[in-house]
Amino acid sequence: MSTIETDDLVARRGPWSGIVRAGQQLRIVDLEGNQAVDCIIYDAHDTSTRYSAPDTMAMQGNIYITEGTVLRANTGEALMTLVHDEVGRHDTIGGACSKESNSLRYGHHTMHQHACVENFLAEGARWGLGKRDLVSNINWYMNVPVEPDGMLGIVDGISAPGLALTLRAERDVLVLVSNCPQINNPCNGFDPTPVRMIVTGD
Repeated sequence: MSTIETDDLVARRGPWSGIVRAGQQLRIVDLEGNQAVDCIIYDAHDTSTRYSAPDTMAMQGNIYITEGTVLRANTGEALMTLVHDEVGRHDTIGGACSKESNSLRYGHHTMHQHACVENFLAEGARWGLGKRDLVSNINWYMNVPVEPDGMLGIVDGISAPGLALTLRAERDVLVLVSNCPQINNPCNGFDPTPVRMIVTGD
């Protein structure tokens, strides 16, 4: 039977980070539904080895993350595996919102709004990480279809209250999370909500 190592409630718009040891599992619970959870993964012992969207997509032949997907590092090595998923698919090409992208997409009046990049920078600083260490991220629960003309859409989510996913660490990893604060597009239903991060081990 699995032992709960940590069980954290991540506030709406808030950051989270933690070490997940090899063999442990990280369960992310979308408590109220339709909440995007931005995520970057690093090797806990060498943060220059970090999540790579291109390697992950190329090695699985799919632009979406689904149950069974192995999340790959820039070295091609496995970081974590999505071993259980109650949603169906997750985005890894839409990127993280920032003050700059908000102002470009939605108008200069949004520049003051807190965004995922700011969460990543604040939380990453606790582990000695800076702006140069930010890479393309995973957007758990975010629905980003590819339109017929090749453009990416950001549309209503396909999650629902209480749905969860579980990741198994294939090595010791550092996980950074931004519980997305975006209010200008439907990725959070225009109303960010809390999520749970639960780390378990045998």
